[in-house]
Amino acid sequence: MDKADQTMIQNLEKNTGKSLSEWIILVKATSLQKHGEIRKFLIDQYGLTYGYANLVAHKALATDAGSAEDKNEMIERQYKGKEHFLPVYERLMEEILKWGGDVEIAPKNAYVSLRRKRQFAMLQPATKSRFEVGLNLKGTAPEGKLAETSASNMMCSHFIALAGPEDIDDEVFGWIRKAYDQSV
Repeated sequence: MDKADQTMIQNLEKNTGKSLSEWIILVKATSLQKHGEIRKFLIDQYGLTYGYANLVAHKALATDAGSAEDKNEMIERQYKGKEHFLPVYERLMEEILKWGGDVEIAPKNAYVSLRRKRQFAMLQPATKSRFEVGLNLKGTAPEGKLAETSASNMMCSHFIALAGPEDIDDEVFGWIRKAYDQSV
């Protein structure tokens, strides 16, 4: 289990009065099987924040990196049928990992979360034709390739859509670097 998850799990009980195992028991008592349904249920019925509800849903379904036996296998599954986006992921990671040894890589079922003290980016082969770089840049006006997310309670405030490795340029790395720098 990564450090960020450990901290969230400790704060979950402190802030909600229930331990992670109690929340998981509560979820398993429902007939809910999908991550989004569980997250919505926890937010709507119990007032959990998006982050806590997301954590509980991942842990209840064992779909987080901490529950996976092999993190590389999780990443491989993300790109099944979307193999053409692996060079995008690899190029982004190659540059991001040069910035410092403090980048925590936390694969989930559908994306890879990148964190320092908190999450600064998500890398996701969103569809067969679009790769998304989610960024936490609250208070930043969208411009150029940077767009604001439209849904509320999302894990990222902005995103950059990429069609392939040719879309990766200094602007893309500039926005990712800004999110990285702000995540301390």
